[in-house]
Amino acid sequence: MKLEGHIGLAHGAGGPAMRALIAELLSDGEGEFPLDDGAVIPLGDRFLVVTTDSHVISPRFFPGGDIGRLSVAGTVNDLAVMGATEPLALTCAIVVEEGFELEELARIQTSIRATCREAGTRVVTGDTKVMGRGEVDGLVVNTTGLGFAERVVPTAGLRPGDRIVVSGTVGDHGLAILAVRNDLHLDADLRSDVAPLNGLVRAALEAGGAGVAALTDPTRGGLSGALHEMAAGSGVGIVIEDGVVPLSDAVRAAGELLGIDPLQVANEGKVVLGVRPEVSEVVLAALRAHPLGRDAAVVGTATADQVGRVILDTGFGRRLLTELDGEIAPRIC
Repeated sequence: MKLEGHIGLAHGAGGPAMRALIAELLSDGEGEFPLDDGAVIPLGDRFLVVTTDSHVISPRFFPGGDIGRLSVAGTVNDLAVMGATEPLALTCAIVVEEGFELEELARIQTSIRATCREAGTRVVTGDTKVMGRGEVDGLVVNTTGLGFAERVVPTAGLRPGDRIVVSGTVGDHGLAILAVRNDLHLDADLRSDVAPLNGLVRAALEAGGAGVAALTDPTRGGLSGALHEMAAGSGVGIVIEDGVVPLSDAVRAAGELLGIDPLQVANEGKVVLGVRPEVSEVVLAALRAHPLGRDAAVVGTATADQVGRVILDTGFGRRLLTELDGEIAPRIC
C-alpha cells in the first residue's frame, strides 16, 4: 500500500476520509468491532472495554461546559455505547503550553473532578507534558477509560425493521461552539449538551435487554455521520422521517443563520440506539423517564434496501441525507 499526500482537517472530521485513514493506515483490521468506540477484551464471562480520546476544543470554556467536562463525558460515553455503563476508572494526560494560566488549569481540573463524580468514576493516573510557547495551542487533554460490559453492544447491530431512536435534541454542542466563535446573539439560549450518558444508556439497556441491538454517540459528523456508520456496518439502509428528529428552537435558528444542517453537527450528550421493534416503546419510555432523555424520539427504521445509505423522508418525497467528507468547524471536540 502506497500512501501519498498530507493529512487534512477532513481526516479528523469523523467522515469517510477519517474512516479511510484508519482502515488503510492506523488499524490492523483484526478487531471484532472495527467501527466501535473502544477495544473489547474478553475476561471470563465479561468483557473489558477500553477507549481513549484526545480533546482540543476551542474555545476551552463554552456555554454548557468546558474542555474538562468534555474530556470526561466523551470517554465515559464511548464506554457506555459499548455496553460498559459503569466506568471503572479513567486516566488523564495533558499537554500544556508554557505560559498557560494556572487559574484556568485549576478550573479545568475542578470540572474534570465534578464530571467524574457525576459519572460515578474517577481519574486514577495521568501524565503532564509542558511544551514551549507556540509549540502547542494552549492545552490538549487525553483521557482513557476502562469498564466492564456483560454484553457488548456494537454500532453495526441493525437488521431490517429495527427502529432508530435518538435520545434528545441534536446539534446543540456543535452549534453552541459555532455561535460563540461567530459572536451570534440569539434570542434563545444555545448551550452545549455535553454530559456523561452512562446512566441514561444503562436505563435503556435494562428496559430493552437484548432488543437494544446497536448503540453509538453522534459526535463528529453528527447524527448523519452516526447513521451512515450504522447503516454501512450493518448492511442495511436507514429511512429517517423529516420533522421527527428533535431540534431545539435555538439550534434551528442558528443552523438557518449559518447555513448548516443540524443533523451534520457534533453532539456530546446524545446517543443513537437501534432497537428491535417489539421493545421500541419500552426503551423510549425508559429514556424519557431519565433527565437526559426527556426529548427522546423514534426517528426512523432500518430497511433491507438502499444498503449503506440514509434516506430522509419529507412526506412529499425522499432524498439522500448526505454525509460530510470534511469539517464544518475544526476543534469542536
